[in-house]
Amino acid sequence: MKKSKHGLFIKIFDWVIRILGYTVILMLMTLVFKNTLYIDNSYYGLWCLIASILIYLLNKTIKPFLIWLTIPITGITLGLFYPFINLIILKIVSLILGKHFAIYGIWFAVLVSICISVLNVLLDMTVFKKLTFKEESDGADN
Repeated sequence: MKKSKHGLFIKIFDWVIRILGYTVILMLMTLVFKNTLYIDNSYYGLWCLIASILIYLLNKTIKPFLIWLTIPITGITLGLFYPFINLIILKIVSLILGKHFAIYGIWFAVLVSICISVLNVLLDMTVFKKLTFKEESDGADN
C-alpha cells in the first residue's frame, strides 16, 4: 500500500513539475522572442498553462507514435531529427489553441522544442531518476 501511494505521488509530482517547466519556457520565449511566439495576453498565464498541459498530454499520447513513425529518419540523422518531433507537437498545440497561441517561423519553433527536450532530459536525469531510485530501494526493504 505504501509503495502505490509513493508511486502516485511521483506521477503527480512529475506532472506538476513538467507543466510548470513548460509554462516557464513558453513565458520566457514569448518575452525574449516577441515576434516569433505569440500567446494571447488576456489571461497570459492561463494560455501558457493550457498550452503546457496540451504539450504534456501530446507528449504522453502522440509523441511515442511519432517517434516510432520517424525512427528511420531519426537514425539517418543520428538523432538530429528528434527536436522536430517536438516541433510537430508545438504546431498541433498551435492548431488546437488557434488565435491564442501561434509560432511564426520554423527555426524558432525548433529552438523552443530543443528547450523543452533539454528540460525533459534534465528532469529525467536529476529529479525523477532519484525519486524512482528511492522508490525501488524502499520497495526492496519490504
